[in-house]
Amino acid sequence: MTPLSVDPLPAPFPTSDSLPVTLRRARVADVPSMAVIESGAFSDPWPASAFQALMARDYVITTVAVDDGGAVRGYCVLLRAAAEAEIANIATDSSARRQGIARRLLAHALDIARAEEIHAVFLEVRVSNRAAQGLYGSLGFEAVGRRKRYYQYPDEDALVLRCTLHPLSL
Repeated sequence: MTPLSVDPLPAPFPTSDSLPVTLRRARVADVPSMAVIESGAFSDPWPASAFQALMARDYVITTVAVDDGGAVRGYCVLLRAAAEAEIANIATDSSARRQGIARRLLAHALDIARAEEIHAVFLEVRVSNRAAQGLYGSLGFEAVGRRKRYYQYPDEDALVLRCTLHPLSL
């Protein structure tokens, strides 16, 4: 078996001052806003029903970033399975990008995973999404694989990334 050869993840793009948001567990009432953000962020978006169905599962933690006016500005879906987890979905409202929201959501998901003694968190990202790759790399994710034609509209490979977690210090 030949070792996987992947390019190192790019450096993160600079962000502007962080938009003040509060992170909290998502509620069913947040689903319409999450679906709007999803459709603006992805060419093959999840329907609102997918978010709602996942929120009913005990192995799923969905976190939203809410601004001072109560508007959902981003979300992160974390799936837990034994000692591993996956970031199944993360997105920020187009008007709030590059303001630190995705970084805060992802860091929060990693903190949850550490607290639950999860050893590794995985995610997939389009090979062309250099901005997201930079963010993920800055939080400790490393490329560990590639999935051919994983994405549709357009067809594109995905990089599989892993963040190895270390236990919280007491």
